[in-house]
Amino acid sequence: MPNPSKVYFASDFHLGVDARCSSAERERQVVRWLEQIREDAAAVYLVGDVFDFWFEYKTVVPKGYVRLLGKLAEIRDAGVPVYFFTGNHDMWVFRYFEEELGIPTYREPVLREIGGKKFFIGHGDGLGPGDHGYKFIKKVFANRWCQWLFERLHPNFGVGLANYWSQKSRAADSPELSRFLGPEKEWLVAYANRKVEALDVDYFVFGHRHLPIDYTLKNGHSRYINLGEWLHFNSYAVFDGQDVQLQFFEYEQGRVFGRDTVVDRL
Repeated sequence: MPNPSKVYFASDFHLGVDARCSSAERERQVVRWLEQIREDAAAVYLVGDVFDFWFEYKTVVPKGYVRLLGKLAEIRDAGVPVYFFTGNHDMWVFRYFEEELGIPTYREPVLREIGGKKFFIGHGDGLGPGDHGYKFIKKVFANRWCQWLFERLHPNFGVGLANYWSQKSRAADSPELSRFLGPEKEWLVAYANRKVEALDVDYFVFGHRHLPIDYTLKNGHSRYINLGEWLHFNSYAVFDGQDVQLQFFEYEQGRVFGRDTVVDRL
């Protein structure tokens, strides 16, 4: 039996919205990936936007995702640690994962030592310069009074409204975001470059950007790893105890951005 020695990171499944394939098929892909890695996984980090929308009413959670939730429960019952980070699309995950699945939930980035290396892990939304409009909206959505008001809406209306705004925000994305913009324009690179001035970090691991990126920061050894997404790339990162690599699941055309050349999305 393989020795569980690898740590896996993935984000931005955005289950609930169709893309290169349907949300249902993408969920099956994620489940196949989890089944593939479970034998050698020392831990699995799900770094935000697993769902395109999620809100936990007191006794109700969104319909669907039973295959993913069942597989996560199976992995946890087998003793594999799983860690869940909220993203900007599923920031209204509250206690469900902890209470039902035994999966800790994090709302802010964390600093972890793994295999002798230091990791700074978070979804990445609201970090770095710019995006002031979203930072304001995030504060509103994180307000307990606003959450209480939303909970008063019937799920049929509330979830429908949230899905509408989620799709509008994605439609507004600029086409230039499908390529690496350079350290000055990549907000999370700028954030990480500032952080390394005060923190000794080997890897900054983020999601949110929707582009698989591996970029060496200004100190010459720390690396910014963006996990990409599963709408198009099916990308994830794996730490084997020595190094972090970006890989792709059931997507042979995958490319990593931010190294020597800029590669357009395929």
